[in-house]
Amino acid sequence: MIQIVLTPAAGKRLIAKAIATLPAIQAALQSGTIVIVAGTTNGYVAEEILALIDQSNGFNRKRFFRGITLPPSKPTTETGRLPDEMGFPGDVVIVKGKWQQGKTIFDVVDDLKQGDVILKGANAIDISQRRAAILIGHPKGGTIAVALQAVIGRRVHLILPVGLEKRISGNLDEIALRLNAPEASGPRLLPVPGEIFTEIEAITLLSGATAELVAGGGVSGAEGSIWLAISGGTSKETSIKEIIASLLNEPSFELI
Repeated sequence: MIQIVLTPAAGKRLIAKAIATLPAIQAALQSGTIVIVAGTTNGYVAEEILALIDQSNGFNRKRFFRGITLPPSKPTTETGRLPDEMGFPGDVVIVKGKWQQGKTIFDVVDDLKQGDVILKGANAIDISQRRAAILIGHPKGGTIAVALQAVIGRRVHLILPVGLEKRISGNLDEIALRLNAPEASGPRLLPVPGEIFTEIEAITLLSGATAELVAGGGVSGAEGSIWLAISGGTSKETSIKEIIASLLNEPSFELI
């Protein structure tokens, strides 16, 4: 058994590298549609998938989000609240291996069908129940409300890339009831059905090893880090150590 420490940025990169190898993604690249909904984790996912199909030119994840949480001294950002030169680029929509630049999920949701894939980030994860939830700021439910039309209505595959830094200990349904109550303020919360994909799933997919969250935290750039215990025999442990070593120095996310 080995132990590793992953910063949030390194975790995002690890998740992205693994998602690009998923059979569902590979199949959709050949004959279907992939919608990567804008978000910071999904920015890494988009980079890896676009690199896989040699179409990275023109993509910049620095503004690939609709809203992000910043330190308490700064507000949570929303689309349109940054300078024009950092304008929102749209989601990443890939149809039969071709990136449809400038498109968003709103443009293509009605055409999605079984076999297609939507990737949408999350804000909270209950590890024990393998469930995730998304903060909602838009009065009509935002992109997840639109995505669920295809997921529930037409069996489109929903994958939720989410780092273990977003783990919570409570019941997501009970938390949602409190945050969504008429007398509450701030963002709402929507627990959603979908395939949860964390650093743990990434490690198993890439190496066959198993991983367990055993501790967390750090300082001086390691804030929000996770400690993972990984086991699976010498060959699998060596394989994942080499993969992780290649991304341990992933820089922290910066807007500019």
